[in-house]
Amino acid sequence: MAIQERAVKEVAVDTGTPAGPVWRGAGLGTQLWVLTARQIRSMYGDRRLALFSLMQPVIMLLLLSEIFGSMADPADFPQGVRYIDYVVPALLVTTGIGSAQGAGVGLVRDMDNGMVARFRVLPARLFLVLVARSLADLVRVFTELVVLVAVGVVLLDFRPAGGVWGTSAALLLTLFVIWSLIWGFIALAAWLRSVEVMSSLAVLVMFPLMFASSAFVPLDALPEWLRSVAHLNPVTYAVDSARRLALDWDPGWSVPGALLTSTALMAVGMYVAGRSFRRPPNE
Repeated sequence: MAIQERAVKEVAVDTGTPAGPVWRGAGLGTQLWVLTARQIRSMYGDRRLALFSLMQPVIMLLLLSEIFGSMADPADFPQGVRYIDYVVPALLVTTGIGSAQGAGVGLVRDMDNGMVARFRVLPARLFLVLVARSLADLVRVFTELVVLVAVGVVLLDFRPAGGVWGTSAALLLTLFVIWSLIWGFIALAAWLRSVEVMSSLAVLVMFPLMFASSAFVPLDALPEWLRSVAHLNPVTYAVDSARRLALDWDPGWSVPGALLTSTALMAVGMYVAGRSFRRPPNE
């Protein structure tokens, strides 16, 4: 009551006309929940779009496992490891990369259609709009990866040596890595503010990251020049970390390295996104 009385006094006019209580906005937790729920409803509002987003990783899994798997030389792969068990942990990472770029494109569309302008005049923390976007896209990625693993288990006999726990650990690690990439794309979107540029940049970045890595074949099977590029590719280390967990190999420094680099990327992405998002719309 005391808080309400102070709010009323602050907005009372000089004529003495009593003013009503002023709504100063909900708490941070409530704001984040409402904004995240709105983003999730927006993503899955069109069931056709939701179905297509779930079909894409499944199609990639079927194509890569059957085409590359039929051509793969067992001598090039670790002894006793089937190609399906080798490639699924990699597809967790590459699928997440493809989905992460959608976070940036979606943010630019919200900025273009006036949704962000509405948020600017509400008593809401603008940075929470970005956090909600990242969390909603992370939920979407999680759903896609679970479907991917389920299809691999049911249709392609995906049975990694790490079992359920190893696969779950690989999934959690992948989600953290992808969350950092989502923040990277959100930062680019808040800075560039162009759907066309974001879409072109996403394609330009995504395919080299996916194929110039150890995702689909061991590094020793790549040409020497491409192997050098793959050694510098952060996706190689994310894939190796997820693969080691799923296949129950010694993780060594790969898992801590993937977590540290992802944490650094997320911190930079959050900072750049927050600074760029506060710029006026026309700047």
